[in-house]
Amino acid sequence: MPFDKPIRRVAIVGTGVIGASWAAQYLARGIDVIATDPAPDAEINLRKYVDEAWEQLEAIGLSPGASRDRLTFIRDMKEALAGADFVQENAPERPEFKIKLFADIDAAAPTDSLIASSSSGITPSVMQSSCKHPERVLVGHPFNPPHIIPLVEVVGGAKTAPEAIQQAMAFYAAIGKKPIRLHKELNGHVGNRLQAALYREVAYLISQGVLSVADADDAVSWGPGLRWGVMGPSLQWHLGGGPGGINHFMEHLMDPLGGMWKTLGNPEVTPELKRTITDGVLQEAGDRSVEQLAREENALLVALLRLRIHAVDGMTSGTGEERPRVPTS
Repeated sequence: MPFDKPIRRVAIVGTGVIGASWAAQYLARGIDVIATDPAPDAEINLRKYVDEAWEQLEAIGLSPGASRDRLTFIRDMKEALAGADFVQENAPERPEFKIKLFADIDAAAPTDSLIASSSSGITPSVMQSSCKHPERVLVGHPFNPPHIIPLVEVVGGAKTAPEAIQQAMAFYAAIGKKPIRLHKELNGHVGNRLQAALYREVAYLISQGVLSVADADDAVSWGPGLRWGVMGPSLQWHLGGGPGGINHFMEHLMDPLGGMWKTLGNPEVTPELKRTITDGVLQEAGDRSVEQLAREENALLVALLRLRIHAVDGMTSGTGEERPRVPTS
């Protein structure tokens, strides 16, 4: 089945933090959103989240037609999905629950619509296993919060049609996201695995008394983290190779790096390590609540994203280069 119809109406299944953030993102791009969730206060909480996120989205830049008035809430999932061109699912991370839910979504959504899951770890082959039309089921995993962080990991299951993946990639790029395609299914996908790999070494260094929790955080956010916000580690090594670039790096620096890999730690997660990290984090946070820290982070992320968008615009101006970008009014 070809998946080529325009996506003008998105259904959000599950309106917790991730689902609400997705709803705000789609509304900001001028798309009609129909949300559904069985929780008693779901609609109230959803609209509150969208209202609070709208200022951030205005700072990033709204697309023509963007409006919170395009949001509709329908408690009955079957009714909500009846006219959807694209479904973004955001339900709890329980495989058995997801399998049943996806079978129900598959039965209710138009057969030419795509069904994407925000699942952070469950593979699409599992979720599509009881669907009559598994060819349109895939994962579109965002990074939190989706209305700010551009990355989306797109991965299909064993029965997902290549055309469905292609349309999902094109759609996410068209609304200002940065989609990457995973060619194999992995638990945790890619972004979370990269985070886990880094944090394993952070935990090891803390457990060995090399540095404090706060200094470990600073070592990342004020060092390589700043570079990683500009370009990824492989391209960074191209710069690290000097005039010879990546070829010089591979010839002269890759073997020493491989030697360092052998010394990386595999910490034992003991009660003592948990207490050390917990105490360090609470000391670092001080009197700032989780909500306050999240607001501070989001404000900086929006500012950095705006800076990056404008900087790239300047670098590509007059070059004829085309790139996906956040639409602005």
